[in-house]
Amino acid sequence: MFKTQAETRAFVQGFKPLVDDAPSDRDIVLCVPYTDLGILSQTLHGSRIQIGAQNVHWEESGAFTGEISATMLLEIGVRYVVIGHSERRQLFGETNETVNFRLRAAQAAGLKPILCVGETKQQRDAGQAEAVIFEQLAKGLAGVDQTNLVIAYEPIWAIGTGDTCAATEANRICAAIRSKLNYADVPIQYGGSVKPDNIDEIMAQSDIDGALVGGASLEPESFSRIVNYKA
Repeated sequence: MFKTQAETRAFVQGFKPLVDDAPSDRDIVLCVPYTDLGILSQTLHGSRIQIGAQNVHWEESGAFTGEISATMLLEIGVRYVVIGHSERRQLFGETNETVNFRLRAAQAAGLKPILCVGETKQQRDAGQAEAVIFEQLAKGLAGVDQTNLVIAYEPIWAIGTGDTCAATEANRICAAIRSKLNYADVPIQYGGSVKPDNIDEIMAQSDIDGALVGGASLEPESFSRIVNYKA
């Protein structure tokens, strides 16, 4: 929940020139609050930078005050949507079942969902990390087209804490996630205190295809350095 429309416009003006020359095989997606989506649609029209929302409801319309449907997002140029982020799960009652509803609705409408999975520190310390993540995958992906999907592994204990999961451990979990998929080419991202000074090591890993970036995405310079990681 960052940036007004004016702040978003200023961010794009600073960010876009810094990523214009990024390798063409890198997808750049800005997932912003609902009020900023229209500004991005206007300012990024014709740009390689794509637009994502941070959530979507599973119904097309109805008595769901405060919710936004997939068709509403598509109308303003949104192509991606984050679903099941740990903050939605922890703070707003998101469950594996509602994650599944949102995933299927997003795909049915033509959006590409970014499914977030990950464990808490308590679950990791108890040796339950894989079991928790595998359950999130099994329940979340029921009836979902895995060829139109991105998965983000975000260890909850490493989000905004400055405590980054070791790149090799993140890679191990991402490989474990891939082993549970029907479609091995699903892009798998790592998210959890991703910064300019650790992105190169993260992206050097065999099973990490991208990054879901939080706080480091708020400044054009730091986020562009992440986009322009050294392979």
